Amino acid sequence: MSVKNNAAGKTTSTKKTGSGSIAQNRKARFEYSVEEEFEAGIVLTGTEVKSLRANKVQITDAYAGEKEGEIWLFNAYIAEYSGGNRFNHETHRPRKLLLHKKQIRKLLGRLKVKGVTLVPLSLYFNSRGLAKVKLALAMGKKQYEKRDTIKQRDWQRDKARIMRNKNG
Repeated sequence: MSVKNNAAGKTTSTKKTGSGSIAQNRKARFEYSVEEEFEAGIVLTGTEVKSLRANKVQITDAYAGEKEGEIWLFNAYIAEYSGGNRFNHETHRPRKLLLHKKQIRKLLGRLKVKGVTLVPLSLYFNSRGLAKVKLALAMGKKQYEKRDTIKQRDWQRDKARIMRNKNG
């Protein structure tokens, strides 16, 4: 909690929200070529939010898809909250994603194309303290594209090492 003086000379207190990244899906950028990114809200229960704040989440194997005309997040693991009681949540339950209708129609149309999938890139709290998911409309990479990615990453690492040794 921080205290600030405003222009009128009065002191106001503001509570800092827990903004920042909770989980990253680093494997997604290697496995898929990202075409477009979207930000979506996520419907959670109370114990799920507490587990997210404790960073007890994994989205590596998660994906988003269509269910009943809406977009849902499947296979995302949010650990049970240790302080929860018998009303604790299921760890792998499908979670509804909150998007505008226009975005949902666009995504559903794009998902019908062969090879296109919707993968979560990251899970985070925004500046207002709301849980958000960054989704990517992506196509799977071929094996030779993955090898090119590895080659580029290794070259960038070697180049940085050479420049560091040259300047140092």
